[in-house]
Amino acid sequence: QVQLVESGGGSVQAGGSLRLSCAASGPTFSSYAMAWFRQAPGKEREFVAAISASGTITYYSDSVKGRFTISRDNAKNTVCLQMNSLNPEDTAVYYCAARRYATARGSSDYDYWGQGTQVTVSS
Repeated sequence: QVQLVESGGGSVQAGGSLRLSCAASGPTFSSYAMAWFRQAPGKEREFVAAISASGTITYYSDSVKGRFTISRDNAKNTVCLQMNSLNPEDTAVYYCAARRYATARGSSDYDYWGQGTQVTVSS
């Protein structure tokens, strides 16, 4: 069982930056692939970024590639999402998710979810 708690959301103007963090409980964090998803009002939850259990492999959606960076610290049981050059289309609730071993891009592939943190980008 893994419990995830996100933090770092907030409001920012277009062009600004935010850094989201996800703190995970449990002694086997290093065996879990981690990901960030987001859900805007009236839209389905969408994949943002994923990182392998070791942290050596990362994946990004086309909409955030080059602007967002996912990272993890297995010693601290945390995964972060650095978001730069934010635009209003990035406004959503951002969720941290975990699954054993291999990364994936589908939300149904992840077993554990945080409660989400709101990111609002104004123009």
